[in-house]
Amino acid sequence: MLGIPRRYSHFVFGIIQSGLTSLIAAGIASFPAGSAMVFLEHWMVSWLIAWAAMLPIVLLAAPAIRAFSLRLTQEERGS
Repeated sequence: MLGIPRRYSHFVFGIIQSGLTSLIAAGIASFPAGSAMVFLEHWMVSWLIAWAAMLPIVLLAAPAIRAFSLRLTQEERGS
């Protein structure tokens, strides 16, 4: 593995999550392209723009979303 300290796992998660989400969304948005090469070019450019936009949002919003989800849920009681 890369040996990244565990305290940075939030950032690693955010990078992976925003990259994957924007890759899928850009692919869906690029699908109507005429040829395979046009599709791939449009997809990669769209993905890079979407990832650049989403990465800071994910990194800043994830802690608040996690705290909110924890407030909406409760621990399960043992049997």
